[in-house]
Amino acid sequence: MLKALIFDVDGTLADTEAVHLRAFNQAFAQEGLDWHWTLAHYTELLAVSGGKERMLHHWRQVNPDLTELDGGAIQATVDRLHEVKTAFYEEAVNQGAVAFRPGVLALMEDARTAGLSLAIATTTSPANIAALLRSALGADWRAMFAAIGDAGNAPKKKPHPQVYRKVLAELGLPASECLAIEDSSNGLQAARAAGLPTLITPNTFTAGHDFTGAMRVVPDLSSVQLAHLREWHAAFQP
Repeated sequence: MLKALIFDVDGTLADTEAVHLRAFNQAFAQEGLDWHWTLAHYTELLAVSGGKERMLHHWRQVNPDLTELDGGAIQATVDRLHEVKTAFYEEAVNQGAVAFRPGVLALMEDARTAGLSLAIATTTSPANIAALLRSALGADWRAMFAAIGDAGNAPKKKPHPQVYRKVLAELGLPASECLAIEDSSNGLQAARAAGLPTLITPNTFTAGHDFTGAMRVVPDLSSVQLAHLREWHAAFQP
């Protein structure tokens, strides 16, 4: 029996990646770096989960000899860049630059009305989650979710299943009674490694990913009702 829906955030709840990209480039410019990520390059970088990890990966691409010294100057620089980037992202969200994808809010409401629990499993930061969900759901957004796993409490990034295992433990439910909703191959791998049937809703950044093993792939949630999820979930065989 389906008892909980577990949502990824970036790219799944909302098309956030273009806003994240702009915020990264704003941070690079403000901090005096000559980095500028194009849309194509950022799409490639999305194979690396986590904003800090993405920046460090890029840094090593442009400087293969990059080596951390005593004192952690490289990590400190990445941390500072991420703080600046997050501030730009939050400002953009607060100004209405991001909206939930079609069907997300309706499905959430139907699930809650039917007594299902809602949860979040993401590699993004708590600050980014709060900015987006406060904008879309209001000041009491946290009360809608029975569990939240994020970069703050599950530091091992997808495709590692840590964040999903944490959320399942917090929900107190087996994976077989839950369903993950994701948009990327890393997210799918993380959810499946935790034993979760997974619905995929690709976006323009992830449309080319390999979604082998997904329960179902749909363009978005606009035509997906809770009855569909119950049917697909009951019929799913890993």
